[in-house]
Amino acid sequence: MNSYLLWALRVIPAVILLQTLFFKFTGAPESVWIFTQLGVEPWGRYLSGAMELLAAVLILWPRTTPFGAVLACGLMVGAILSHFTKLGIVVQNDGGLLFGLAIVTLACSAVLAWNGKDVLLNLVK
Repeated sequence: MNSYLLWALRVIPAVILLQTLFFKFTGAPESVWIFTQLGVEPWGRYLSGAMELLAAVLILWPRTTPFGAVLACGLMVGAILSHFTKLGIVVQNDGGLLFGLAIVTLACSAVLAWNGKDVLLNLVK
């Protein structure tokens, strides 16, 4: 895969994951509302933020990209399921922005995980 495309696929989800950290770690009202709806406020918000930080760092470091991508996929599947089951697609009149960002992050991370499948499979062997 083209190295420029791979870097774009790394940067996009990493930026999305990193930009949400400010809201999670500072207790922004929207983040507090989301995790209250999920019944895991505040510890779920902090744990989610920490895991997203780890995923972003792993994605940006080429040697660990597949591991961060798998972690990000898991986190985004959880986020998307939360939207479908408890939050709704539109959260507090955001027009579906958070849901859309989760979809984009999942898509980029899935491609990165697939691209690094040999590394991941070697770990299993």
